[in-house]
Amino acid sequence: MDGSIVGRPISHNTALETKIYRVVPNPLDCQILVSFLHFNEHIIKTNFYKSAKSALSIQLDPAFLSSDYPRTPYSIILILGAEFRGFHVRFETISRGGIRLIRSPNYQNFIKNLENVFSENYNLAYTQQNKNKDIPEGGSKGTILLSMTHQNKSHTAFKKYIDSLLDLLLVDTTKKDPEIVDHLNKDDLIFCGPDEGTADYMDWAALHAKKRGYRYWSAFTTGKSTLLGGIPHDVYGMTTRGVHQYVVGVMNKKGIKEEDVLKVQTGGPDGDLGSNEILISKDKTKAVVDGSGVLYDPKGIDRKELSRLAKGRKMVEHFDKTKLSKDGFLILIGDRDIVLPDGANIENGMNFRNSFHLTSYAACDFFVPCGGRPESISIQNVNKIFINGEPIFKNVIEGANLFFTQEARLVLEAAGVPVLKDSSANKGGVTSSSLEVLAALCFTNGEHETHMCVKQGVIPQFYKDYVIEVQKKIEENAQLEFDCIWNEWSKTKIPMSTISDKVSAKINELNKTISSSNLWDQPNIKKKVLAECLPHGLQNLLGLDEIVKRLPTSYISATLSAHLASRYIYKFGLNPGEFSFYEFMQN
Repeated sequence: MDGSIVGRPISHNTALETKIYRVVPNPLDCQILVSFLHFNEHIIKTNFYKSAKSALSIQLDPAFLSSDYPRTPYSIILILGAEFRGFHVRFETISRGGIRLIRSPNYQNFIKNLENVFSENYNLAYTQQNKNKDIPEGGSKGTILLSMTHQNKSHTAFKKYIDSLLDLLLVDTTKKDPEIVDHLNKDDLIFCGPDEGTADYMDWAALHAKKRGYRYWSAFTTGKSTLLGGIPHDVYGMTTRGVHQYVVGVMNKKGIKEEDVLKVQTGGPDGDLGSNEILISKDKTKAVVDGSGVLYDPKGIDRKELSRLAKGRKMVEHFDKTKLSKDGFLILIGDRDIVLPDGANIENGMNFRNSFHLTSYAACDFFVPCGGRPESISIQNVNKIFINGEPIFKNVIEGANLFFTQEARLVLEAAGVPVLKDSSANKGGVTSSSLEVLAALCFTNGEHETHMCVKQGVIPQFYKDYVIEVQKKIEENAQLEFDCIWNEWSKTKIPMSTISDKVSAKINELNKTISSSNLWDQPNIKKKVLAECLPHGLQNLLGLDEIVKRLPTSYISATLSAHLASRYIYKFGLNPGEFSFYEFMQN
């Protein structure tokens, strides 16, 4: 499916290309110059001519992407700074996603990151697009790859990245800026969030957007501090609420009691998802893997001690080892030549930590990755999680993004293991962030400060109530999608990870169809659907009519279409009957 910018003809300078081949004698030089020519053809916006800029930003029409990519994005932005190079990829006009900082511990790692940075960015944005099916913002992601000589310049690089991104967002379609090339001639709405290495920078980005006069500054970043109206995912367990809904959903379908389940999780008690998964669950957690090492107890890790670490956001290295059973162990990454209770010798703690999920020690009823690098389990190593032809995991709920490759998921599902993939299970955070954006867009600056900003520890009553409403929406969305996936699997036996992709694609496709129709020109339908999908707290405080006046028209349309499309597919599945939509609208 093509998400690229429609209606913009790409002009090729044939005369200049002919001249290049005629006057440039070296074939390699010709190739380089023609590549620049093709690059320039796809430029939509750029701050290239801006006399004072922090970094060079170039928005490209992504029509040049090869068919190796499953879907053409709406936009690709290339950002080049003295300390970094980066991208921003988005799949819709209105998009939201995190900005990831990529560090390299050595030169070899830097070269690998350099080769993969765009692919990683694209894959993360594509996963985000599939996650964002319930909400008005499409999927996006940004990456900042620090140069080898500027590994300690993360904050500087982030500031320059954001500032150059704002150069393109602050284009006034009614008053041209001679220093900005703009062939798009329409407003863009990009919302950014925290990702690896950037969680502490969201307040600065919002305030900088305000300083530069960006109208939607309070919504520009999510993951802000509560002082600026942010709803912290970790404090309120937003991402975990979605993931755990899938864990409990599988247990309910299989008639399993949570207290009897053996679970292994990557991502420890120091992290958002890892800590909240520990605190929200009632299972027997057999192993936890984090940045400090591996904590393991086949009888189930002491829940009270594990909860102490989770509440204090401490790594497993701080676990009181006296709380382990005689068969339990704690291996730290710096350990060497350690003999385990079963007699096995661990030569290198770091290697053991990195590969623990591929060993027989990780055998469990539920494997719930809550952290870890992308493609930790791929087609190259998935065979290692089989012993005598049997998979060591009985069920997989993929909390961490891209922990499995799709090929690895299919191998597990062929062996009878339900795999609920990241784009379905890990979407609680995006729902929370979207509703954080919505509140910021609806309120005036004064109202936002009164109702959404926590000052001197005093939490506004609206904020308290809104957080509860957000949590309920996350659980509702997770339950609806889980039921849809499980029901489709029960009927067709198509792998759940494939069904997850099909559900996302079907919703996004229907969303696009509804958006391009005249359905929202009918006031009664528009008002009824808005009343159903917008948070009641906002409606009670501002009134539906006032909210409609304040929100950008494009955002209202996106909100309505996303809600209607997702609810329809969740209810009727991937192959609804001929009159199902009519019936759905009647009800």
